[in-house]
Amino acid sequence: MSVNSFNDKQVVAELVAKMLWEIKAVHFSAAEPYTLSSGMKSPVYIDMRKLISFPRIRSAVMDFAAAAIMREAGFEAFDCVAGGETAGIPFAAFLSERLSLPMIYCRKKPKGHGRNAQIEGHMPDGARVLVIEDLTTAGGSMFTFIDAIRAAGGVIDHGIALFYYGIFPEAEQRFGNGKVKLHYLATWRDVLAVAKAEKLFDEKTLSEVEAFLDAPLAWSARMGGVGELPTV
Repeated sequence: MSVNSFNDKQVVAELVAKMLWEIKAVHFSAAEPYTLSSGMKSPVYIDMRKLISFPRIRSAVMDFAAAAIMREAGFEAFDCVAGGETAGIPFAAFLSERLSLPMIYCRKKPKGHGRNAQIEGHMPDGARVLVIEDLTTAGGSMFTFIDAIRAAGGVIDHGIALFYYGIFPEAEQRFGNGKVKLHYLATWRDVLAVAKAEKLFDEKTLSEVEAFLDAPLAWSARMGGVGELPTV
């Protein structure tokens, strides 16, 4: 693979989408929608944690992530990489190794005993921290960690999600208001494009998935799910 491929965002998005299909991390089911933790009905589901079990694909994805960060944020923009409990922790380890940076991780809440720490590892006051998550829908969970790290003295201007839903306008508003630039590798649109090109599903399923991506909350409400934005 050429170096140019690492710097072409659309090429990377298509490759990551194909990789996720190959390891069966993404699923379409319009007839029997998935019920997400928020109560939202969805014809799509993704399990990014499966990446940790496929080292060749995992390695390529993390190379793409490192290249994206250096291209879009800079070569010397960070002092450490932070992963959020629990899914972000292994990816923070992989990315910090590639960027030759220290790693920390952040709990969802203080552990309640000992030092009552929420940030684990060494983070100097004023450290420029890059937060990584496996995926983000509307940014709620990422900001749980961003707020905690900022409260502990870290400076956060950038976050990266390996996969970004990319269907909630409120997410862009949340990152804008929080003054965090979100970087990502692929979205549901990229996954759908591969499914269409390779004819992985019948036209009805693909049409329902596209309808969901165009108006996710309305689609959820029509299928008996919640019609409000999820918080993760």
